[in-house]
Amino acid sequence: MKNIIHVLIINGPNLNLLGTRETNIYGHNTLSDLIDKMKQKSKKNNIFLHHIQSNAEHILIDKIHAAKQNIDYIIINPGAFTHTSIAIRDALIAVDIPFIEVHISNIFARESFRSHSWLSDISQGVISGLGLDGYYWALKTISNRLINVNQKN
Repeated sequence: MKNIIHVLIINGPNLNLLGTRETNIYGHNTLSDLIDKMKQKSKKNNIFLHHIQSNAEHILIDKIHAAKQNIDYIIINPGAFTHTSIAIRDALIAVDIPFIEVHISNIFARESFRSHSWLSDISQGVISGLGLDGYYWALKTISNRLINVNQKN
């Protein structure tokens, strides 16, 4: 029997408004639509998805700390915390769980303050500007990496 891979998806501030917020940038699909589709895709690869969305930095940090117990990989879209939160950066360093940073919009093609991320240099990779597909690419990458590791063991 294969080991189940546990992946935590973290969505930061305002991502609860997907589908209604700036649809010209973020599209019409809701966060619930996204998570439901990701859960469907993950089942065939023996991945169990956990998810949190919060507009509160301390809640995201607490979830990152708790992830040390049972999470193999993290997909994080920190929203505006990308550009401001050294506390989330420190939490990710502290738990030492590999993660992929995802942004729906191309943060490098927007306002100049959005082009700096406090997480990119400690992440396994950054996916930016591919819409919700960025989450699916992150999940596929994680699946490929962890399945290859499990096959070697």
